[in-house]
Amino acid sequence: MTAASLGEVAACLIRVPVEIIKQRSQTLPHLTSGTIVKNTFKSEGIPGFYRGYLSTITREIPFSLIQFPLWEYFKFSWSKWENKDVDPWQSSICGALAGGIAAAITTPLDVAKTRIMLAKHGSSLATGQIISALKVIYKENGISGLFAGIVPRVLWISIGGAMFLGIYDKVKVLASQLLNSERADS
Repeated sequence: MTAASLGEVAACLIRVPVEIIKQRSQTLPHLTSGTIVKNTFKSEGIPGFYRGYLSTITREIPFSLIQFPLWEYFKFSWSKWENKDVDPWQSSICGALAGGIAAAITTPLDVAKTRIMLAKHGSSLATGQIISALKVIYKENGISGLFAGIVPRVLWISIGGAMFLGIYDKVKVLASQLLNSERADS
């Protein structure tokens, strides 16, 4: 969990500026990505590309702290039930389930992060205070506002969890087989 959290902190150094440009491109389709980069730099400087960095980390760390232990728990339970190690395709199903659950639970943090990133420069939401953003969203739209987009988020992350974690386990199996093969040949 510590490694996943540290990995998320590092990955967000790249992910957040890309997310800023992507989200602004989606909400301002008449502007090119290049124009958005120029406008963001001109009006906000480098910090403009990192608006929402802390809120993204605030979303990603709990997500990882939920997803990875659940994935391991599901694999352990399945393995115990079948009395053998899970196959990569089974790990993939466990990854989809774990990712979907983590996505559902962290949706309010994702909504707050998105609102912070898209807030007008200088507004109270643009300050990046996630608790304040959650309060504003709840006040404006209630519980349903906090869980806006939950279905596509859960579906998207479930697919990603299945692919990423299933492939991870498959590569782990192949690497182990290769290593054992090389040891046998020595």
